Formats: sequence, structure tokens, C-alpha cells
Amino acid sequence: MLESVDAAAILKRALASGGEFADIYYEDGAYTSVTCEDGKVERVLSATDRGIGIRVISGFSTAYAYTNQLSQDSLLELAETVSRGVRSGVPHPDFNLCVRKSAQGYAVAIPPDQVELAQKVALVGRADRAARGFDPRIRQVLAVYRDTRVKTQNVNSLGEFHEENSCSTVFMTQVVAQDGKVTQTGYEPVGAARGFELFDEFPPEELALKAAQRGVMMLGARKSPAGQFPVVLSSEAGGTMVHEAIGHGLEADLVQAGSSVYRGRIGEQVASELITVIDDATIPYARGSFGFDSEGTPAQKTVLVENGILKGYLYDRLSALKAGGASTGNGRRESYRNRPIVRMTNTLIAPGVSDPGEILRSVPNGLFVKRMGGGQVNTVNGDFVFEVTEGYLIENGAIAEPVRGATLAGNGPEVLRQIAMVGSDLGFGIGTCGKDGQGVPVSDAQPTLLIPAITVGGAR
Repeated sequence: MLESVDAAAILKRALASGGEFADIYYEDGAYTSVTCEDGKVERVLSATDRGIGIRVISGFSTAYAYTNQLSQDSLLELAETVSRGVRSGVPHPDFNLCVRKSAQGYAVAIPPDQVELAQKVALVGRADRAARGFDPRIRQVLAVYRDTRVKTQNVNSLGEFHEENSCSTVFMTQVVAQDGKVTQTGYEPVGAARGFELFDEFPPEELALKAAQRGVMMLGARKSPAGQFPVVLSSEAGGTMVHEAIGHGLEADLVQAGSSVYRGRIGEQVASELITVIDDATIPYARGSFGFDSEGTPAQKTVLVENGILKGYLYDRLSALKAGGASTGNGRRESYRNRPIVRMTNTLIAPGVSDPGEILRSVPNGLFVKRMGGGQVNTVNGDFVFEVTEGYLIENGAIAEPVRGATLAGNGPEVLRQIAMVGSDLGFGIGTCGKDGQGVPVSDAQPTLLIPAITVGGAR
């Protein structure tokens, strides 16, 4: 689309009052969502949306506006609006646009837009029936299917022109199990930068049964004990720990605002020497991967912590400009309606050398966390609280009875420094990360980890 307008004239208008940088972001998306709740297909949504956002960075501040009116005159008017938000008064030097660079995304075997809507509706029905048929104590089932195909283009005042086509598919099942006064939930999601072929590997019935099994099992679980215990985090637990305990704290905008416990600590030991933390937007088909970020910066693999030593932060163009450095390709936005901000992509703790079974056997008594739920973190001091959605007691180095109601509470830097063993495995979880009112797709991963002592909340 941007090739059909005079992008250079629009950028020049946006920079008429000055500014160090300007860009035009175009997005054209097609979306399908199907929701089945309590055995009924409640919502079916198929929609398209396209628009453009124009941004000017001046004096480390951002002026941003967007529109659905895509004519040359409308975009020049929008650029004028953005220009009025700039007060530097120093005109930007002239520039020329370079040859376009394209990223076609990962190969999709079955594009979702070529699949009949009836087949997508059938998926949620299959999940609903499988979950309900597992056990009569399953009281509620929620199954959701979503697919997205998006074309983006980005032109900026550095003369760069980037475009990308991407596809993603997500499916989740959540159940509520009840036995008397005890109510428990089970949740199982899957998602990737893939098409409808995702369900050849992950049939909806299997996802639904995992959720149902988890919910029903937790009905008979005893309440988790509380206190200071050794905890083994399974690689199946998902990456909540790395995402919340350290990931957000390494986003440069929070660091520069004084809202991160990791501020000013480059070169310091912030974790066990066994810990290496990486943010990698280049992992094939991962939910947080892309070819270019929302600012046209190529996807990168960024080592944040290496053998316990803090190596750097995640940057978008604005925070990199403030730091006098370069973007790490972490400028992301929810849609053209939003300005880009610093966001994680696929964030992980790198695998170590310990056998996961040996890690478990090294703990005489403690807690084994197979699945983590939601969490909260105070990035200023690093304190966090995480829910455990599937946990078990460890007795004599083996997994024993399940427990419910457990939470993990601690301080990110302190816990990361304590980690005593890191497994050779690696397990991924997916999610939609929220920040400043925007949600973007991410994935997180970790190996099996041994924390020698952490506060476990539960029943006393």
C-alpha cells in the first residue's frame, strides 16, 4: 500500500517542524475467532482491519497519530497533525527511500484463510466434547480458536522500507471441575506462527483432555504446605519465571525510567553462573518471532545475561536513541493504533547440563512445579508472586501426591542467584504479554531448574 502513495512527501510533512526520526506504519490484517462456551458456539468473528500510524521522535518524546483513511491527502493531513506535536523547530534533512526489504514469514502448509469457517467451528466443538466426556465433574468448558494473517509495511526517514507477511494460529481450552465445595480449573493452550496444520500435531481433543485431567486431578489434591522449601521447576512449567522475574526488568524503557532493579548493573553478576538469559525473535515458528519488528528493525537474538553476568537490555528505537546505541529489534506494537514500545519476543533461560531426573532425585523433600499460572512482579525491586496451577510434593527424591493452592513468592535477582542446577531440557509456553495497555504475542521457555529455597504460600 505504501508504494501507492508518496511516502517521502508524507514523512517530510511529518518532519516539517523538526524531529530526529519519523516513520509510517501500515497494517492490513484478517482475523477469525471462534468461542465455544458451555457446549454452545457463542461467538464467531471474522474481520479485516487496516490503517496507518505516523510517528515523529523529537527530543526523546513521541508524537503519534493513526487513521483508517489511506488516501494521499488524508495521510498528509495526518502528518501535519503529528508535526504540530513537535516543537524543535529544526527541519529534518532531506532523504531518499531505499529498495524495499521483505520478510515473507514462515512457510504455511495450510493457510487459515483457505480453510472453511465450518472446520474452525468444528475444532471448538471437538474440544468441548472431549473435555466433557472425560469426567462428570467437569462443569464448564471454554474452547477458543483464533487465526491471524497480517501484512505490515514500514517506511522511515532513514530511507528504509520494510514489509512482512505473517500468520499465526492459537487454540486454548479451559475447564472448571467441581466436587462438592471444591472447584478447580485446568488450562491448556497452543499457538505458533503456523497455519491450520498446527492441529495435525496438536489435535483439539488432546488439548482438551490435558486441561480436563489437570482440573479433575486438582480436585483430590491436598492443600499445599506453606514455608521455605526447595522447589524444582519443570521445563513444562512454562517461562513465567524468566518472563516476569527478569524479562520485564531488562526492557530499556523501564530501566531508563528508574523502574527496574537491573538499572546500572551491566557487567555485574545478577544470577547464578549457571544462568544465561536470551531474547530471540528468530526462533522458527515461535509465537513471538517475526522478520522485522514494528519499527522495521530486523529480528535478532539478544543475550541479556551470560553465565550470570548482565550483558545488556532490550531496546526499541526511542530507548536506543536515549542510550546512544542501536535497537535490538524489540520495538513492538499491538496494532497500527498504538505506538511501538519495548517488548520481549521469545525469552528463555538457556539449557544447562544436568539431567532433569537427577535434579529431582537431588531433593529429599520439597515442591515440584509442573505448571505455572499467572504472576505479578514489581520491576522496581524485583519482588514477584506466581501461581502454581499443577504442583506435587517431592518425597525422597520422587514426585509424590499433588497439591493445590500453592504460590511462589520471592525476589527475582535473589532467586536467580540461588539456582543450583539447570537441566539439559527446554520447554516452551505461550502467551499474550500486556504492557501500557497493549498486548503482543510472546513465548517463554526454561529448562528444569532447582531453587534450593523459596517461599511457598499455601495452607499452614
